[in-house]
Amino acid sequence: MHPNLVNYALNYASHGFSVIPIGTDKRPLIKFADKPPLTGDEIKRIWQKYPTANIALKTDKFFVIDVDRHEGDGMESIKALNHDEWFKDTLMERTAHDGFHFFFTKPKNVAVQQNIGFLPNVDLKAHENNYVVVAPSVLGDKSYQWLNSEPMKEPPKKLLELILEKQKETIPVDDDLKGAYIAKDKTATAQLFEKIINGLGETGGRNNALASFMGGLLFRGVDPNKAYQLAVIANNNTKDKLSDDEVYKTCESMLDKELRRRNIDD
Repeated sequence: MHPNLVNYALNYASHGFSVIPIGTDKRPLIKFADKPPLTGDEIKRIWQKYPTANIALKTDKFFVIDVDRHEGDGMESIKALNHDEWFKDTLMERTAHDGFHFFFTKPKNVAVQQNIGFLPNVDLKAHENNYVVVAPSVLGDKSYQWLNSEPMKEPPKKLLELILEKQKETIPVDDDLKGAYIAKDKTATAQLFEKIINGLGETGGRNNALASFMGGLLFRGVDPNKAYQLAVIANNNTKDKLSDDEVYKTCESMLDKELRRRNIDD
């Protein structure tokens, strides 16, 4: 049976976190973008209405390195950095799909941008209107679980340098497009058009490139079916292309993320 998590939600709120009630589909049950944190009384009323709600926390004061192991193993990307020490001594949880969330406080003088596709099968969630699911939330018969009780720490210097290196080729566009970025030298839209012809790039980065391509189309309002057809064309123009099943799964995953983003921005 799904537990009632209201006391956990109240505890998170008492420690200064902005609590968001979410359903078992990981979508928010309330409008929360650009709104103040829920009060204790509001949390109690919401959980009375949605007694099986899970808990998410808004990534306004911290960011999360979200390691996915559902469709690919993001831990391989983390291990390839050869810096295990970056991810130690900070708050960490295991997700319901055996992935990992590494929590870091946002540096005071440096803007950490959200980066979906930070590494293959690894996202960096940092936008003030994004959120991350936390323990002891339950999906099916599996739950999120804290792996330690360490306080969140600021990212180590070298990890922060890597984050900034990966975001330096982008600049923010106007505030109406929450969390959107374009390339400095060439617009992201132009890059999307070129990828249809040029393909998804070298072996090893194709899944990530496909996810970015599909996400870019959906963000710009392209019909999901047409976006999928364009993704198939881009894949067919790729040397050592992905299997049809990989293309379908990646596109479905990005469609789910885009639906959640639209829910947040509404």
